Amino acid sequence: MPAALATKRIRLGVLAVSPFEMHPLKIANAINSLNEIAGGRATVAIGGGGAVLSAMRSEGVELDFKALRVVRAVREAVEIVRGAAHGELKRGYAGELFQVTMPYNASWLKSTPAKVFTCSDGPQMIRMGARVADGMQLGDQTIHRAPEIMANVKAGWAKREKPADDFRVGNYWAWHIKQDREASLFEARRSVAWRTQLIPPFHGLDLLFDEPDLTFIKDHYTNFQKAAYTGTGNIEGVPKELADRVIASVCSTGDYDDIDRELERYRACADAGFTDLVLKIFDEPMAAVRTICERVVPAPGFS
Repeated sequence: MPAALATKRIRLGVLAVSPFEMHPLKIANAINSLNEIAGGRATVAIGGGGAVLSAMRSEGVELDFKALRVVRAVREAVEIVRGAAHGELKRGYAGELFQVTMPYNASWLKSTPAKVFTCSDGPQMIRMGARVADGMQLGDQTIHRAPEIMANVKAGWAKREKPADDFRVGNYWAWHIKQDREASLFEARRSVAWRTQLIPPFHGLDLLFDEPDLTFIKDHYTNFQKAAYTGTGNIEGVPKELADRVIASVCSTGDYDDIDRELERYRACADAGFTDLVLKIFDEPMAAVRTICERVVPAPGFS
C-alpha cells in the first residue's frame, strides 16, 4: 500500500499467490483494494503454489499435484478474481473446486480493472493461462523452450471467448552479474537449485543437457538444494565444470564484461515472443539495481 500511495505510474504486482493458501475471493478483495488505491495499476499473478504446498505438507508425505487438480484450481481462481474485478460475479461462481455463493458487489470499484496473470511453466498451465488470464509469468525459461511455450500460448489464445487485450508473456530470470566474477558465481551456486529446470519435473532441462549429464543432474538435485540450504554454494558430488554449465544455462552470471552476452540472450527471448523480462536480484540489491539501470535499461531494445 505505501508504494501505491507514493507512486503514480509504475505498475504494482503481487506474485505468486496460490488458491491453496488463500481463497480466490480473498485474493479478489485484496487485489481490488490495492488497485483502487493505485488508480488501476495493480496486477496479481496466481500459481499452483508448489513451494508453499511442499512446505505445508506433513513430513514424509509426497504431494500428488494431479490429484490436487492444480491447473483446474488456478483456472477457477483466475476466473473468480477476474470476474470480481470486472463486475461479472453478480450470480456468484459455481466451480468444481471453489465457489462464491453470494453475489459479489463490485459497485465500489471505480478504476480500470486489475490485471490477473497466471504463473505458468508446464504445457497445460500455459495453455490455460493464455485462455483465461490477462497475461502470464514464466519462470527461468530459456530460448530453447520458447517455441514450445509460444505454441501453447497461441493454442490457448485460440480458445479465448474474447481476444486478449495486450496479453503479456513475462519471464522471471535470475541476475547474478557483479563486478567480481567469483562473487557472482558463488551467489549463483547458492540459489541455482530454485531455477525451474532443476525443480522436478525438470521442465526444459532435457533441452539443455544430453545423457548422461541429464540423468546425473536429476539424480543429484538434492546436492544443489543442500548448497542453497547451507548457504555454502558447495554443490557436493557434482563436477565443477558441470555445475558451471548448469548455472550458465539458467541464469545470468559473470562480471560487467558479460552483460552484452546476456543482453543477446534477452533479445532472443523477446524475438521469440516473450514481452517482458523480470530480473530477480539477490545479494547487494541496490548495487544490482544500479547496474541494471546503467547497463541494461539504456541498451537498444530495452526500456
